[in-house]
Amino acid sequence: MRKFVSRRMVAALVLPAVVALSVVVATASARTTSTHASIQVCALLPDTKSSTRYTLFDAPLLTASFKAAAVPAQVLNAQASAQRQKSQAEGCLAKGAKVILLDQLDPASGAAITNEAVAQGAKVIDYDRLVPKSKASYYVSFDNVKVGVLQAQGLIAALKANGMYSKTPVIAELNGGITDNNAHLFKQGYDSVLNPLYKAGTFKKATAGDQWTDWDPVKGQTIFEQMLARNSNHIDGVLAANDGLAGAVVAALTSRGLKPIPVTGQDATPTGLQYILAGWQSGTVYKAIKPEAQAAASAAIAIVKGQPVKTNGKVSGTPSILLTPKWVTKANYKILFTDKFLSKSQVCVGKYAQYCK
Repeated sequence: MRKFVSRRMVAALVLPAVVALSVVVATASARTTSTHASIQVCALLPDTKSSTRYTLFDAPLLTASFKAAAVPAQVLNAQASAQRQKSQAEGCLAKGAKVILLDQLDPASGAAITNEAVAQGAKVIDYDRLVPKSKASYYVSFDNVKVGVLQAQGLIAALKANGMYSKTPVIAELNGGITDNNAHLFKQGYDSVLNPLYKAGTFKKATAGDQWTDWDPVKGQTIFEQMLARNSNHIDGVLAANDGLAGAVVAALTSRGLKPIPVTGQDATPTGLQYILAGWQSGTVYKAIKPEAQAAASAAIAIVKGQPVKTNGKVSGTPSILLTPKWVTKANYKILFTDKFLSKSQVCVGKYAQYCK
């Protein structure tokens, strides 16, 4: 005997299945949309070792700028791995990034990332570090030759202040990373000031006193300790390319029970400023990261929106946006607090509180 099935019963059986299928389709659709969600800009930062700036300043400032402009973006850090940075770039391009803001780890990997990005129709902005002779559309940084000039001038001022300038002081140079184009620009700047003094016999370069450090303070300390040994502890001033290397010099001097000597720096780190206030470091180059990050973000946003990018120079043939650095000493260090680059709570603590007035 055949059973009679009513239309109502059929509806009751079919409707749940249709609803379930709709949920599955909707979920799959949402998942697909999420997986292929596009971004328009990707900022690739190099590491957290060479400077604390990338975590403390660049990443949050860039993120805020892109968010304010409603431009979908990612800000990533390669943690000192060139391979990771290349993979990050590939991931960004796969998500549809049209602009890559690149602070490369070395010229070779930087060029490889740039070539791949350009081949896929994206534009590259070299950020803080230039990849020489690459296909980057723009370069945003500080005038890095000027950075080196300020360091040399700061060293000279300190040698005059302690009376050593007229006594043929022995000078050591701790350069940054040999594969970092910026480090070469810094050196170009300070050598343009110091080399004439060496040539004239006003200054004397320490024996084995001009070396590259890979921006590694541990390596820098070892190198400087060897310099001290080669020169019987007689080094009167150090052109240290950044605050990390200045700290390496301070550590080497204190471990040998030696007195402070003029030492330069760069990046205006909390520790660097503490050493300045305590008399162990002569000064540091302050590069206000907020305007640099904002200038880079603005350039990227302009490209995305099809607007012109305003530049103020060229470096190695690349249209550039160059900002002006400042030399900071005990005399003007409070600018770092006024600009909210550093806070008193970062610097004026423990034994260093007595120096903050």
